Amino acid sequence: MEIAQKETNTKTPLVEINNLNVEFHSSKGIVKAVEDVSFTLHSSETLAILGESGSGKSTAALALMGLLPKPAGRIVNGEIKLEGIDITNMKESERRKLYGSKLSIIFQDPLSALNPVYTIGYQIGETLRRHQGLSKKQANEKAVELIEQVRIPDARNRLKDYPHQFSGGMQQRVMIAMALALNPKVLIADEPTTALDVTVQAQIMHLLKELQKTNKMGLILISHDLGVVAENADRVAVMYAGHIVETGKVREVFQNPLHPYTLGLMNSIPKITKNDKRLTPIQGAPPDLKSLPKGCAFHPRCPFAQDICKSKAPMLKEVEPGRKSACHFSKEDLTEWNNK
Repeated sequence: MEIAQKETNTKTPLVEINNLNVEFHSSKGIVKAVEDVSFTLHSSETLAILGESGSGKSTAALALMGLLPKPAGRIVNGEIKLEGIDITNMKESERRKLYGSKLSIIFQDPLSALNPVYTIGYQIGETLRRHQGLSKKQANEKAVELIEQVRIPDARNRLKDYPHQFSGGMQQRVMIAMALALNPKVLIADEPTTALDVTVQAQIMHLLKELQKTNKMGLILISHDLGVVAENADRVAVMYAGHIVETGKVREVFQNPLHPYTLGLMNSIPKITKNDKRLTPIQGAPPDLKSLPKGCAFHPRCPFAQDICKSKAPMLKEVEPGRKSACHFSKEDLTEWNNK
């Protein structure tokens, strides 16, 4: 498994999120979906947010996009900056101006995200007509260019087709064309390769990386696929139960995990260099976000948990330059566990 590596841009971040807290209110209680999450994204950089389903990855992205379901979902604390400007409490009318040109998103399920009763030409063109004031003819010509850019054959004729007339991989390419229509500076790809076979996965990620290089955009890649993250990300933030538990350059995190949860994820991958017949799964299941356990949220599943883990929540702290981990134990302890 090849691991991507690239120097991190030191300029002002495109995106800066500080101590973000998101809750969902329902008749059954308050769900703390994201707690004290902080990260940055620079131009031309790919940041992967990695974790199991329900860890808060997509919720953090929806908060950044201003697309939390209302009235249930709300940001209760924290700061979201886009190119140094705080957009956390920006009015909806002002936020709409950012969509497409500054921020864009590729949703997890393209078939449900695309409108089944409109052609893809209309759906791509609508963005161009609304934001750039193009005529129908101009929007169609631009849509053809975008469809060709994402390598859908016979682009002009395919503009007349409906979403159900495309395969899953081609539907995802349509979503990418829509997301890139206005040359956004930040693109969020939420599980962009889910339910696609490995060949199509590779094609989609290669396409995204090419377009990212051309437009110098920042890419937030949300995934639970360790292979996709290893091959495409520059940095990674590992999430568990709404918290970031480890951050760092993808090569360093994958080769030497400094949090027991990250170590568990790495140990669950089949390795061709070992003769083990069985994988090492993470025991148990993720906690209920309405009633998180006291102390470290991971301690009920952690094979290294001690008394302090059950009573005190660890802080996300720097354990070495560019590396952070939310664990009570030292780098030496974690490295020793990793080598066992």
